[in-house]
Amino acid sequence: MRRVIRNTYSGSVCEREVYDIPELTRNIKAARIPKPRFQNEEEREQHKLGISRRRHARLVNANFSPSSLYSTLTFSNEYEVHTFEEAKRIRDNFVRRLKYACPEARIMAYLGRGKSTNRIHMHMLSEGVPEELIRRQWYLGSVVRIEHLKEHCCYDGVDHGQDYTGLANYLFDHWTPEQGGHRWKGTKNLIQPERENPKEIKRQYSEQKPPRAPKGYVLVESKATRYGYLYFKYVRIPPKRTRKKAKHENMRS
Repeated sequence: MRRVIRNTYSGSVCEREVYDIPELTRNIKAARIPKPRFQNEEEREQHKLGISRRRHARLVNANFSPSSLYSTLTFSNEYEVHTFEEAKRIRDNFVRRLKYACPEARIMAYLGRGKSTNRIHMHMLSEGVPEELIRRQWYLGSVVRIEHLKEHCCYDGVDHGQDYTGLANYLFDHWTPEQGGHRWKGTKNLIQPERENPKEIKRQYSEQKPPRAPKGYVLVESKATRYGYLYFKYVRIPPKRTRKKAKHENMRS
């Protein structure tokens, strides 16, 4: 077997994957991660779900930053909808109106049900859309939340800077089988992560001995599977926080 490494850049996040490919592989640049052997169909579905979740998180990180807005929109009693078919039509029209006003805007919108109310609501990530426009165009209920994404996201006490994987996973999990179809509505101009071609390596890495961080990045996560696959996450070194900014972000957490 030959060992290769592949880098993926999504906004402030760099992911490095190390894995084996067959010895006789001719085109290393096109080599894919070998699929693990599944003991049952449930394991296969969980594997596919994990791939989808990671792709979604990369898309979020590639498109949004502290200049972007995170909004939560609800329906009033007058405009309440009871099916996701109705909600999707309203969501699509709403996104279309925002894009008409701001052609360069990038948007990802999600539908879900409230845990206590069971009422349908919408979350939205947007870049290039003024807050005033969102409030003006959402006349069907309340704008419960609208705020800029954090400059410092902390996971397990570690500052990941502008790594929005936690928020991405929260929104990813809003989908339910009842909704059917895709988990989110995204505009066509979303920026795709920058994925480099795999490169063959001779050096041996492990969770304890990760590859050197790219310049300006710091290692925040390492993990391995029983199949020899290694995963390392690096984030762009976050700017230092002032006391005032740290206090404000802690209040939002």
